[in-house]
Amino acid sequence: MDQTPILSTLRPPSGALSANAAPVDHAKLRETAKELETVFLSEMLKHARTGAPRESFGGGQGEAQFASMLRMEYARSLAARGGIGLAEQIYQDLLEQHRTTK
Repeated sequence: MDQTPILSTLRPPSGALSANAAPVDHAKLRETAKELETVFLSEMLKHARTGAPRESFGGGQGEAQFASMLRMEYARSLAARGGIGLAEQIYQDLLEQHRTTK
């Protein structure tokens, strides 16, 4: 099974970046990578039914409405504590992509 990182297979069109391309903003790249990991974790928590309304004695419609916000906060908390390592992998792939396009 080929385990090539997805982001490393994406390349901008030839000539998309000039030789004088702006330097990499590492802080912004790390923040973007962390946001992507947060969204991924939120989706995984959704499929794990985290924050889903209980069958009996639940909070009704209000609980269902705010479940997605609860999952997103759980995901932010997980990502802030290091997450599952996805943000670092995305960051490294984005850096590699920038190096190969220069």
